[in-house]
Amino acid sequence: MQKNDPSVDTSSYVYCRGERFRKYLDEDTIQERVRALAGEIDATYAGKRPIFIAVLNGAFMFFSDLLKAITIECEVDFMKLSSYGDAKVSSGNVSELKRIDAAIEGRHVIVVEDIVDTGLSMAYILERMAGYRPASLRTAVLLHKHEATRVEVLLDYVAFAIPDLFVLGYGLDYGQLGRNLPAIYVLDPP
Repeated sequence: MQKNDPSVDTSSYVYCRGERFRKYLDEDTIQERVRALAGEIDATYAGKRPIFIAVLNGAFMFFSDLLKAITIECEVDFMKLSSYGDAKVSSGNVSELKRIDAAIEGRHVIVVEDIVDTGLSMAYILERMAGYRPASLRTAVLLHKHEATRVEVLLDYVAFAIPDLFVLGYGLDYGQLGRNLPAIYVLDPP
């Protein structure tokens, strides 16, 4: 099947770095689940003013949509980590490229992440955030690959539990490409 063949329905797949990805979660499904998570967070933090810490680059789309659906008063900050580079699997080495700017001691903190697979990055983040002595520390995660988890971490709000698949789109990348796709795709087996 050729990607330029006009007789082929290309709405169900995309190509990135020469590899084919098929649609896994469509835009409507993602948005419905993000709104549901926002409702849960609103209920939990009613009367409080949490600070959301988004992990760049991958969480930016999820974070944006989640924040637009949040109705309680809140603040935001960002941190940036690296553990993948251009690879399809985590290197296992987590490095912090940007630290948070906000003072979070005594604050209610919600870390927003795109995906938890090995658990190493999230364990690193939670340890760093706990060191700042927040009043509470929770997580909101778009995708959790439990089968790939090597380090168990508590995940409070999970949009989707997925098998150990390589995913692309909605902020998730393959060597920095594909983040702009509005749906989530999985690598098609050859």
